[in-house]
Amino acid sequence: MVDEFHRASLQGADFRGKNLAAANFSHADIRGADFRDAILIGANFRNTKAGLPIFWAIGLVVLSLILSLFAGLISAYAGAFIADLLSDNIYENLFFGILSLITLAIFLIIIFWQGLGAILTILAEVVAACLIAALAFLPENETGRNLVIGAVFTTLALTGVLAGIGNMAVAVAVARVMTLPKARTLAGVMAFIGAVLGVLLGVRSQESAYLIAGLIGLAAIASGIYIGWQAIAGEKKYSLIRVLAIGMVAQKGTNFRGADLTDADFTQATLKSVDLRKATLTRTCWFGVQKLEQARVEGTYLEHPKVQQLLITKDGREQKFDRLDLRELNLKDANLQDASLIRADLSAATLQNANLSGAKLAQAQLYDTNLTQACLTGAYIENWGISTDTQLDAVKCEYIYMQLPTKDDPDPCRKPDNRQETFNEGDFADFIAPILKTLDLYQTQNVDLRDIGKKFKTLDLFHYEGIDPSAAAIAITQLAENHPEAELEIVALEGRGQEKVRLQAKVAGNANRSELYKEYFQKYSEIQSLPYSDLQALLLGVQEKDERIRSLEKLLESAIHQPKFYVETYQNQGEFIMSESKGNVNISGVQGSVSGVAVAGENQTMTGVAIGAISGSVTNTISQLPDSSESGKVGIKELLTELQAAIEAESDLPDEDKVEALEQVKALADAGQKPEDGALQKAAKTAMKILKGTVSSLPEAAKLAEACTKILPIISKVLLLV
Repeated sequence: MVDEFHRASLQGADFRGKNLAAANFSHADIRGADFRDAILIGANFRNTKAGLPIFWAIGLVVLSLILSLFAGLISAYAGAFIADLLSDNIYENLFFGILSLITLAIFLIIIFWQGLGAILTILAEVVAACLIAALAFLPENETGRNLVIGAVFTTLALTGVLAGIGNMAVAVAVARVMTLPKARTLAGVMAFIGAVLGVLLGVRSQESAYLIAGLIGLAAIASGIYIGWQAIAGEKKYSLIRVLAIGMVAQKGTNFRGADLTDADFTQATLKSVDLRKATLTRTCWFGVQKLEQARVEGTYLEHPKVQQLLITKDGREQKFDRLDLRELNLKDANLQDASLIRADLSAATLQNANLSGAKLAQAQLYDTNLTQACLTGAYIENWGISTDTQLDAVKCEYIYMQLPTKDDPDPCRKPDNRQETFNEGDFADFIAPILKTLDLYQTQNVDLRDIGKKFKTLDLFHYEGIDPSAAAIAITQLAENHPEAELEIVALEGRGQEKVRLQAKVAGNANRSELYKEYFQKYSEIQSLPYSDLQALLLGVQEKDERIRSLEKLLESAIHQPKFYVETYQNQGEFIMSESKGNVNISGVQGSVSGVAVAGENQTMTGVAIGAISGSVTNTISQLPDSSESGKVGIKELLTELQAAIEAESDLPDEDKVEALEQVKALADAGQKPEDGALQKAAKTAMKILKGTVSSLPEAAKLAEACTKILPIISKVLLLV
């Protein structure tokens, strides 16, 4: 790391456009430094002092006091016009004096109610337009001349008082940004001096006019002081004053405009009068930063006060951040316990070691988010958006909720399903791994993951220190028989040999997963404790009744001897297919609940049919398709032949995947022979999805990937699958 700037005095230094990646500016004085368009990736700005150089700070303080003086002078001088009108015995002038007071009162009400915005501007323009229009139609006699004087005085008075209020507000706001001691008092004293001068210079009539002019001037000064103070305090309706004041002060302050501050660290830095507009602030650390509210942050995520406060304190406990854009934020070590982050976008943010226990992450987007070592115990993750780029290493989680609780469904799908149990170390990673493994496939199939969440609710059964295949097979089958309403079906098996095994079953949405979990392990323990002879007798007694038990037992026996294994079924869940497995083992006698199971081990060899056999079967089926009816144009027969050749020639595709892909080509050929058959059409759609999933795992330069990109869309059109 570059460290030559540590504790350095860099006031007014010019670093524009320089590459200062990983530079160390800790404890440095960077007031007035210019970092525009500099590369500051990973730079260390801990405890730095940014802002205005001393010379400019003194100059702005003087400017603030001068503005206060002129604000008082203008307000009181304008008030003298109204005072002269009210003190005049001429009826026309008295009328305009009263009109001026009423209009001024209306303006002040609007300012305090709506702020310095469009409504005030429109009203001022309307009043000015009416007065100017009236002047055009006034008679040219004594009365007309009095009306002209009254109209002119009214226009000047209202304009002057409003200008005085605005100047006073800016003066106080600048003084407060500069942290001038007793800013309101000093500004008020200077304004009072100006008001005295304004009264003395402005009053032209009776002595009573001095009092009226003074009162109007003081009212304007007090209003300006209030507005300026509230603007810097964050009152939105006075944001115009705030922007003007901060813009004036930041003009000569530390400038990071357009700089790349990715992963930069500003911990405990003072960032008063800093310009951060158009800067890249990806994962920038703002913990403990002081005076950030007085920086120019327009157009960045720091513009949102709630987000800014969260980044500074890293304390969002029990707070609501629903639907907020929190992309690329640095929330490392943040405390977000019980926070609501529903539909929040946390993509590319870092939540490393963050406390998210009890947090509501339903429909939150966490693509490419760093959750390494984060605590997710008790978090609600219904339909959360994660990807294979989401970092979940060493996540701490004792239990998780798959849904938000509702009145109709108070059980929010807790995992583990047994409420008396918690995840052991590593269980959460094993639980979430299959979800991550299938994300890319779902995306290539244009599947709505929210539909999957509604249809696919699971019962997860963790076995530690191995599993007894016979006892597990009987227990799960008996559980399904005892609870037909649960619609229990085994969909996945995952584990590491004899170390830990997880059985995953699909269940109906209203099933009590906690009770099913407890009943399963109760049955499993009872069956496992039986003597060998009794267990074999039990197996023989139920074998004819349900061949699924023997099939599942064989599957478990085969799987647990693998160093690593992952099993997942091909099941049609309405409009989506679960895949991402290696190889294909067809188990005889299976009727739905364990159909088409695939096993993947580190030293997996094909146990199904050989490539040659399936290739011959595919060739035979394709040969039965009719040739293209149009001369010079390829038909379904030619397309499938080309696809078969591309699969068999692809060197990046393992043999077991080639077998699987060729089986899908055969399904397409079958559909081509009988396009009117609805079942074959459905199978063809499934085959297309599996082929797309297979291709998605290949390198972009693979010849099969290029061929499928060209061929599959044409096949879909020919078979009317789109």
